[in-house]
Amino acid sequence: MNASHTRRLPIGVFDSGVGGLTVLRALREALPHEDLVYLGDTARLPYGTKSPASISRYAGQATAKLLDRGIKLLVVACNTASAVALQALQDQMDPVPVIGVVEPGASAAVEARPAGRHLVLATEATVRYGAYRQAILRRDDRAQVRELACELMVSLAEEGWTEGKIAEAIIRRYLEPLADLAFEPDSIILGCTHFPLLRPAIRRVVEEGTAIVDSASTTAGVAAALLAGDDLLNKQQGQGRLQLMATDGAGRFARVGGRFIGEDLDASDIELVDL
Repeated sequence: MNASHTRRLPIGVFDSGVGGLTVLRALREALPHEDLVYLGDTARLPYGTKSPASISRYAGQATAKLLDRGIKLLVVACNTASAVALQALQDQMDPVPVIGVVEPGASAAVEARPAGRHLVLATEATVRYGAYRQAILRRDDRAQVRELACELMVSLAEEGWTEGKIAEAIIRRYLEPLADLAFEPDSIILGCTHFPLLRPAIRRVVEEGTAIVDSASTTAGVAAALLAGDDLLNKQQGQGRLQLMATDGAGRFARVGGRFIGEDLDASDIELVDL
């Protein structure tokens, strides 16, 4: 396959649901001329309640579907799949490059606050696997890392309750135990793809000097650098095309996903597929 053809191929993105659309949105902003194809495995979400074997199998099936569509880069916009199955997906996709959301977020946090105290806000599954902790400590053995499972924040994002007193009160309640531990974070890593929607509310709750690291935007930056380094940027001048796929619930995907992607979606915009 020649380079000219490869440049015109889309970037593939997958998640267990709609949360990865924050990564897709960041990719569109960083790479406006790239075509994108997104797959949300909504029939089997959440991945975090499944065994590692099931997560790896589901992620492999989603990857195969995107590979069949023809892609030049795969972005695993799912923290759980990134934590459990990234290496297996890289082997499956070789020589097509694969990036997850954990490593870029960890790198950005360490760069922003060397030898710092890092707080990871994530889902229960991501905390259980400790992927961010491991990724940070590989880069900076002087760092301190704490991880908080914040499941209710996922619901806030999906319901659109991302601003105001309710959102801020729930965020503040999750952070309360840190005071008892005398842990004042230098950085907060948004370790769930839902949480960028809550960034303004988090900013109002935490200390002004605390860095907030968004794994969606950092992952988009890594994708842009990778494509530029391999001379695989799409040369087209117009806005890239977007294709959205889900494995169930096109109506809910459109209704909730519109908030994540920042534009109105209709069920007819979503292609239902089997894996």
